[in-house]
Amino acid sequence: MAKKVTLHFDPELSLNQEEKHVRDGLSTVLHTGDNLWLSCDERTTIERLTQQKDGSFGTHKSFCLSDYLQLPDSTDSEIDIEGMGMENNYLWLVGSHSLKRKKPRKDDSVAKQMKRLAQVKSDQNRYLLARIPVIKDEKTSDYTLCKECPDPDNPKKALRAAQLKGGESSSDLLEALKKDDHIAPFLTIPGKDNGFDIEGLATSGNKLYLGLRGPVLRGWAIVLELELEEAEEGFLKLKQLTPERPYKKHFLHLKGKGIRELRILGNDMYILAGPTMDLDGVIAVYRWRNVLKQKGESMVHTADLERLCEVPHGHGAESGKDKAEGLAVYDERNLMVVFDSPRDARKVGEHSVIADLIKID
Repeated sequence: MAKKVTLHFDPELSLNQEEKHVRDGLSTVLHTGDNLWLSCDERTTIERLTQQKDGSFGTHKSFCLSDYLQLPDSTDSEIDIEGMGMENNYLWLVGSHSLKRKKPRKDDSVAKQMKRLAQVKSDQNRYLLARIPVIKDEKTSDYTLCKECPDPDNPKKALRAAQLKGGESSSDLLEALKKDDHIAPFLTIPGKDNGFDIEGLATSGNKLYLGLRGPVLRGWAIVLELELEEAEEGFLKLKQLTPERPYKKHFLHLKGKGIRELRILGNDMYILAGPTMDLDGVIAVYRWRNVLKQKGESMVHTADLERLCEVPHGHGAESGKDKAEGLAVYDERNLMVVFDSPRDARKVGEHSVIADLIKID
């Protein structure tokens, strides 16, 4: 049985404008020292918790990303943060970049329900790929965000928040992908319809790996490998990684599953994979060995992936709940998993929720 860790959120910081509690929509988690960084997919903030003496995490602090980055829609629409990573004293984060199709409402007339199902929406803030300086407070041992600060490893160098160039309905990444043989046909399709949908971010040196929940192509999921370079102040640009593209592609045969999160430990990548689109089903953790030794692009067949374990998810009357969305390296022997739409049994009191630890040795 997986070991449990309780996460405590501050009631004053936990509700968004629609009164949704942060614990009910956790989409990614990152572990740095004594801190956990978490995001709820319907916000423009990220949350920091600090480990307590009993092993739980609390002392909740919320960081509004508009204080550090130029959000196209300020705080008026969600970023749909689906991945975070830490590298070179920067916290990296990525929005889903996906389109949304409206849900029919059962109490509406059939005509109105059909009309809603035909409507596709684009949230301006979803097209975010950015970095924010993160430094450790030596007095408290907490990591904190800064818009600009000296690099603790090289005080003569300044760390500055920056983001990939983009607009209200796209980004430089999407513009590059419009020419891609595999991905371009899915860019105008909503994420829940097997359209383009980023749901994972892992970092290593100058490399960023983006995991896609969709599209899944005949059972094959996609990981994009990027490197970003400095552009004008406050902005980044894509580095040309192949003669044809400013990114590399890696295809993983996860038997129809899409990617929910990525993490790197040593030379290996750990993959949280689950149903794509709006499906409900098995969620599992895989290990892809020696990723960091990979030079070119790759086709990773099922036999070359280690399926480590399944992750609990809702069944029967609780179908659609306990959807594992976030994966963190807790220590060298354990991964942490956090859940969107947690079951009541996973909730503690009014403002806490339970995360799972999974052994990987």
